[in-house]
Order: sequence, then structure tokens, then C-alpha cells
Amino acid sequence: MTADALSQVFAALADPVRRDMVARLAVADATVNELAEPYAMTVQAVSKHVKVLQSAGLVSRSRDAQRRPVHLEAEVLDLMTKWIERYRVLAEERFRRLDDVLADLPDDVEPLPPA
Repeated sequence: MTADALSQVFAALADPVRRDMVARLAVADATVNELAEPYAMTVQAVSKHVKVLQSAGLVSRSRDAQRRPVHLEAEVLDLMTKWIERYRVLAEERFRRLDDVLADLPDDVEPLPPA
């Protein structure tokens, strides 16, 4: 995944409605009408949210007779997880080094008074 594609995914997930849609699609595919049910917005507005998710590669649409279900593309989430994990590991290593430095400090040092 390129940096631009990754930016698109994070931008798509910046909206709480789209995050909720992704969470619901993780359970099962749904049509736009089904996705629109819990929201106080028009089906057209929900359709725009789906298009943003689709442009980011997070969802795809298929045709099943008259039904057009929206499907979560979990591979994109796996790529995001790998990207995040790389930086989590780096941060953890930095905290471990800080723990080592703090462990080497003597316990009997008095704190400095405020300036």
C-alpha cells in the first residue's frame, strides 16, 4: 500500500459514521439501505459514505440478483495493522530503553526543589 493509499484509508476512517459502517460490515455484508437504517441521514448521504470507503479500498460492491451488497475488504485493514505495528514496536523499544535508564538511577536521590 502506498503512502497516498494509506492516507486515503486513514482519511476515510476519520469519520465516525464510516468507522461504524466498517464495524458493522466486519460482521456481515449489507446493502446501502441496510447500512442507512440506524442513521438519521438520507440513503444518498450513506451512499456517499460508502463511495468514500470504496475509493479508499475498504469496501467493494457486488451484484446478487437485485441486491447490491457492500463487502468489507479486510486485506486493507491487515495492511493498516502492519503499518501501525511497525511503529508500535519502535515505541515499545524506546520505552524499554527508558526503563533501563530509570532502573540504573540511584533510589536515594532527593528531587530538586521547584525553581
